[in-house]
Amino acid sequence: MTGPLPTGERTPARPADFLTELFRAPLDPGYVQAARRRAAGAPEPARWRRGTARGTLLVALLAIGFLIAVSYRYAVAAQPETSRARAGLVADVHARRATTDDLQKRADQLREQVVRARDAALADSGESARLRNLEAGSGLARVHGDGIVVRLVDAPAPVDPVTGKQSSTNPGRILDRDLQDIANELWRLGAEAIAINGERLTATSTIRAAGGAILVDFRPVTAPYEVSAIGPGDLKDTFNGSQTAKRFRNYVGTYRMEFSVDRRDGMTLGAAVQPRLRYAQPPQPSPSAQPSPSAQPSQPSQPARSPQPLDAPGAGVPRGPAGSSVPSASGGRR
Repeated sequence: MTGPLPTGERTPARPADFLTELFRAPLDPGYVQAARRRAAGAPEPARWRRGTARGTLLVALLAIGFLIAVSYRYAVAAQPETSRARAGLVADVHARRATTDDLQKRADQLREQVVRARDAALADSGESARLRNLEAGSGLARVHGDGIVVRLVDAPAPVDPVTGKQSSTNPGRILDRDLQDIANELWRLGAEAIAINGERLTATSTIRAAGGAILVDFRPVTAPYEVSAIGPGDLKDTFNGSQTAKRFRNYVGTYRMEFSVDRRDGMTLGAAVQPRLRYAQPPQPSPSAQPSPSAQPSQPSQPARSPQPLDAPGAGVPRGPAGSSVPSASGGRR
């Protein structure tokens, strides 16, 4: 370590080699000047200045601590309110769902009363049995028979190796189109009645996704998903040999989802919700649309036009969008 520089001597310029200068003069010139002032007996800073600096630092620390405490208190106070609001919404959903289930049970009871009254009125004819067969085929009556149950369960969510938390995206999650594919395949193989988690499918049923939930006829279904089907005795073997079943077995090995097909004897599938029937009616001509004969100006007679065929472009029923198709019983395209 070098001593203090003589008074009035300038600090030599730094050489080009910084390492050589560092080893030759390791002490910074600022420290050299401070040591020189201390050796010369320079007065130390006043105590009030040091006290002011310490007081300012203390006030700043107190202000920061106060702000942190207030923020924490507001965050903790808002959390129970958020939890109460969420709990209230969940309770409201459960209450409305219970009310809907009660109304549906009441509607089923009234439907049974109507069916019994109808069967009693048609007891002398064969129309009662024919109507029951039609209701069973359309999904509006309970059915009983042997069949299979296809069970699907979501794969476990992958874990992020960095954070250790479950990932928000799960490629092995059951989707609405998976249930559509299985239902369509069962229809194709001769199934006579199909239900998903107890929800009976009809010709107008839909299977759709709404956010993270799957809706069957606008009623939510959750995992595990069970697709029950009543059909021929070889329905299990034919479904296991189908391309749909093979594809889902590949999903089991790739995404670790669960997929199984079991035979069930003596299954009972409930009736579907009674659909709302709509009837088309011809439009009523408006009286104001026809002008009076006196208000019509005289026009030269024109030759009568031949009627336009219904299959001509622009005639008859309005055309739908190009490429549209009728949805299947599961909401997909057959």
